[in-house]
Amino acid sequence: MNSPIIQLLVLAGIAVFLILRLRSVLGTREGFEKPPIAPPEKSRRRAGPDLEVIEGGPDRDITDHVEEGSDAAKALSGMKGVDPSFNVREFLQGARGAYEMILMAFENGDMASVKPFLSEDVYAAFASVLEAREAEGMTVQATFVGISELGVRDVTFDRTTREAEMTIKFVGELTEVVRDRAGEIVDGNPNAIKRQKDIWTFARTMGSDDPNWILVATGE
Repeated sequence: MNSPIIQLLVLAGIAVFLILRLRSVLGTREGFEKPPIAPPEKSRRRAGPDLEVIEGGPDRDITDHVEEGSDAAKALSGMKGVDPSFNVREFLQGARGAYEMILMAFENGDMASVKPFLSEDVYAAFASVLEAREAEGMTVQATFVGISELGVRDVTFDRTTREAEMTIKFVGELTEVVRDRAGEIVDGNPNAIKRQKDIWTFARTMGSDDPNWILVATGE
């Protein structure tokens, strides 16, 4: 065999040997490999903005309804301190329903159905009006339309007795007609909406087992 051919075969053998050694040491790659995952950094910032809880700030459930720092606001804060479940917004929702229920019970002459929610004085005042109306032979037909305005007028709280009073302004809307014994309309219009303003005061002992507020005063 010629010397040049022998030399080529020897060089080829050496090249193959080197390639095999490199493959065994470095390994092989196929396609795109995922980049290495870096260890989490303790100082790394979160993707979203940090949420900060501000303690000791104004209670929006109070300041949304009365002026911050007012006597009413202080009274409401004291009420919440005694009864953490008390919520002004929820109270006003309940007052809205109570106003419609009591007002329509009065218009329909059915005060017995709402007597548990009235103080003795308020019940007696409503009952006397109904008695006078009945004595005159008058009947009322009324339909409740809604409440166009509702707001807190005053709040008082006695920390010693835990007695709380909430005075609320209502502007109700209803249709109403008053008929005499003959059925003739003597007042009102069935097709006209009447706006009626009332100032009602509700009372309750905060922290008591009875969750009901009682209507203790009415006015205009």
